[in-house]
Amino acid sequence: MWTDPRIARLITLIRAALRPPAGAGRIALALTFGVLCHALFAAAVLAMIVAMFFGLSESLGTVPWPMAALANAALIAQFPLVHSVQLTGRGGRLLARLIPGPYGQTLATTTYAIIASVQLLALFALWTPSGIVWWRAEGVTFWAMTTAYAASWMILLKASFDAGAEVQSGALGWMSLLARIRPVFPDMPTSGLFRLIRQPIYVAFALTLWTPPIWTPDQLALAVSLTAYCLLAPRLKERRFAARYGTRFDGYRAAVPYILPRLTKPKDQ
Repeated sequence: MWTDPRIARLITLIRAALRPPAGAGRIALALTFGVLCHALFAAAVLAMIVAMFFGLSESLGTVPWPMAALANAALIAQFPLVHSVQLTGRGGRLLARLIPGPYGQTLATTTYAIIASVQLLALFALWTPSGIVWWRAEGVTFWAMTTAYAASWMILLKASFDAGAEVQSGALGWMSLLARIRPVFPDMPTSGLFRLIRQPIYVAFALTLWTPPIWTPDQLALAVSLTAYCLLAPRLKERRFAARYGTRFDGYRAAVPYILPRLTKPKDQ
């Protein structure tokens, strides 16, 4: 287990962060970003889990209708738009410049996670519910749906770990700054769930959208919109991978399906 690259990277990073070189200002900046990043990340995930469990029928938004429809649409749109821009080369350079001084590049992954967490927190905490509930699961159906919902989140957690927990959580940036080392990004993910499909994070996130035990027009609008994003956005990601990894990614793309796992192995395997 300890030789697994996914675990070995984390252990190496944590050990380095636990023995930071001198530099009070750098250490304070790293720890501040770390606390901020993980507090916002936890709040965003909790808001997502709770809000979608209730089909977005419970939230803090109070925009009067029909303007609430426009406000909710803007909340949905802001996440994929900003998220996609940040993943471009230009977006990455902008992230590095958001923090003045010499540490912006090192903190870029943490800054990215902070922004994404704020976006998700805004989406799920500021949503204005329609007040319409189409369906509530009851009895055995409730427990079946709840189990499926929990399983979807567990699959998302596993996929994020397979992709590189230090990057997905934002820890890579602030821990690297704390240790005063260059951030080491994970290699192209091909293990774990990435052996079955090329985009397990997006698929798992889409599953969370469709498995809540309560359904409303709000949840349907969210599920349709973000599922479309989960299907289309990885195409841009794969362009970057093709440019970065070349023939390695071409071979991986030829062997592993996009979002639906094969039921049988190819004949040449």
